[in-house]
Amino acid sequence: METASLQELNAVLAIARRGTFRAAAVDMTMSTTALSHMIRRLEAHLGVRLFNRTTRSVSLTDAGRLFVEQVGPALQDMHGALDVVRSQRDEPTGMIRINAAPFAARQIMSPLITTFVRRYPKVHVDLVTEARLVDIVAEGFDLGARVGTLVPSDMIAVPLGRGQRYAIVASTDYMERHGSPKVPSDLLNHHCIRVRLPDGSRLRWRFEKDGETVQLDVPGRITLDETSVARTAVLEGVGIGCFMEEGVEEDIAAGHLVRLLEDWTPSFGTLCLYYPGRRNLSAAMKAFLDMARAFAKDRS
Repeated sequence: METASLQELNAVLAIARRGTFRAAAVDMTMSTTALSHMIRRLEAHLGVRLFNRTTRSVSLTDAGRLFVEQVGPALQDMHGALDVVRSQRDEPTGMIRINAAPFAARQIMSPLITTFVRRYPKVHVDLVTEARLVDIVAEGFDLGARVGTLVPSDMIAVPLGRGQRYAIVASTDYMERHGSPKVPSDLLNHHCIRVRLPDGSRLRWRFEKDGETVQLDVPGRITLDETSVARTAVLEGVGIGCFMEEGVEEDIAAGHLVRLLEDWTPSFGTLCLYYPGRRNLSAAMKAFLDMARAFAKDRS
């Protein structure tokens, strides 16, 4: 009985991951037409449709979702095994796929990833930023990057140095017009830039001092789902913002923003890279993790 080829299996996962035939075809280094024919051939062989297709979108059918759930992890293990064999060569090669929260992506991009790709030119790093917490195994990633408290218990975590903190900031222009909060509850009388989370809810600002914890659903006239846009609003003096500390350090140092309520924002966790422990590591992964540990040592 004819079986599906490895290329066909990879094609299904690429389309599911990228969301369009065109983007998946680029990843597969083939034409969109050839990819479409390949999927139709596989669907005919399986006797089921894997994708719902319209002129504007592509989505998985129930059979397609089952395929991705069942075949994806197994195929990733197969690629991992092949990478281990290839790793017998002296120089790391291949691809490392990383899923990171946006703030984590900014922290690991420089100098970790930029240094790594210069040192190992035959390794390609595919960095995907998402605010939601994903199953890195099911979705085909080699590594995740999140605060340690969010790392699943069955993963191996590599801490990347110092703890993370939130920073409450405002421009001097805003403070001249509205004053500055002295305690968290004062924020209820200020204009705040609110951030919407991936699940649709708004980020509640959390404070802690001397054992006292305060969580606020702050008031504000602007709600955004992108922190870089929120930062622009704060720099323009529209309101007070809450950001990851590293995202506004340069603005604070340059005097563009002033930090508020600093004694109410302690460290809440360490950024970690994490990966499944049961998987064999390729030479590229080993090299990246070694560099990450050295990076963490320099930051501690």
